[in-house]
Amino acid sequence: MTKDFLDIYIPQDSDSEKTVKTYRDGLTVFRRYILEEKHLSISEFAFGVCTFDFVLEYRNWLLDKQQKAKSTVNNRIARIKSYLRYAAAKDITLQQIQLNVADVPFLREPKKIRPIIEDLDSLKALLDAPPNTKLGCRDTMILSVLFDTMIRANELICLELKDVHINSGEPYLFIHGKGNRERTVPLSKEAIPLIEAYLEEFHPDSEDYYKPFVYTVHHQIVHRMSERNVERIVKKYADIVRKDYPDLPPTVYPHMFRRTRGTNLYRDGVAIEAIAIAMGHANIQTTKDHYAFSSLEQKRKAMESGGGPVIIGKKDREWPVDEDEIAHLCGLR
Repeated sequence: MTKDFLDIYIPQDSDSEKTVKTYRDGLTVFRRYILEEKHLSISEFAFGVCTFDFVLEYRNWLLDKQQKAKSTVNNRIARIKSYLRYAAAKDITLQQIQLNVADVPFLREPKKIRPIIEDLDSLKALLDAPPNTKLGCRDTMILSVLFDTMIRANELICLELKDVHINSGEPYLFIHGKGNRERTVPLSKEAIPLIEAYLEEFHPDSEDYYKPFVYTVHHQIVHRMSERNVERIVKKYADIVRKDYPDLPPTVYPHMFRRTRGTNLYRDGVAIEAIAIAMGHANIQTTKDHYAFSSLEQKRKAMESGGGPVIIGKKDREWPVDEDEIAHLCGLR
C-alpha cells in the first residue's frame, strides 16, 4: 500500500517531482525512527502500532531530539496523516486508526512576514541588471516575467512554446500550476517586447510548439532549464546590484519576485480575490496570510488619521536632584 501511495497515488494527484519527493522523504524519516529508535523492523510495524501516542512521541522526538524546525516537524506529521487517509480509504478497517492519528496536534508556528523588495529603485535596477547580450536578453526576460506575472519558477520552466500567447488580443501565459490547476496569466505591455526579443534569439522559426520555452543545451541536446538554474540567475544579478543598492535583501530568490508583486498589488488597492486568482491560490486565506501586508507608510498614515493626544517633550528638567537615585544609577549604595 505504501508503494502504491508513493509511486501511483501521489504522482497522479500532483505532477510536481518536488511534491512526490517530499512525501517519500517524510515517510522514509518515519521508517528510520521506527527502526533506529523503536527497534522495530518494517515487517513488524503494523497499522495497529501506529497509535496517537506513537505518532505524538515521534513528533516530539523530531522537535526535541532532532532539533527540527516546527515547520519541518509539521510537514513530517502531515505526510503520515495523508498516507493514513489514503490507507483508510482503501481499507475501511483502518479508519479508527486514521482518525486517532488525525488528532495529533500540529505545532503552533509563529507567523512570519517573508521579506520583499521594498525599495523601488533597487527593484528596477535588478530587473535591468542583465547586460545587452544574447544571454542577457534571456535573463532580462526571465527576471521580468517572474515579476510581471507572479508565476513560480517551476511554472516558468514548465512552459512550452504553445503556452506563450503574445499575438492574441489579450497576451497571456497558460500556466500549469500546483495541484494540476491550470490558469491563464495576462502579460503587461512592458513584458511583450522582452518576450519577442527572446523568442527571436532563442526560438527563431521554431515550429516545435512543445519545445520548452526556457531551455539549456548540453551536448547539443535541448533540456528544460532547471529550477536551480533560475535561482542562480536571480542570485547572480542581485549580488551585482546590491553593491550600489545595499537596501536589497541579503538573499534574493525567484519567489521573492512573486511575493513582492503580490504585496504591491495589495498595497495599491487591488482586491485580494483578484490577486488570489492571478497567483493561482486555491484558498484565498493563503493570499491573505502571506501577501496582504500594508507598508510602513500606510501604517503611519492610518495611525496619524486617528488623531489622539500629542506628546510634547520638555527640554528643561523640572524634578529635583535625587542623590539616592543618582547614586543608584552609578552603581553605588
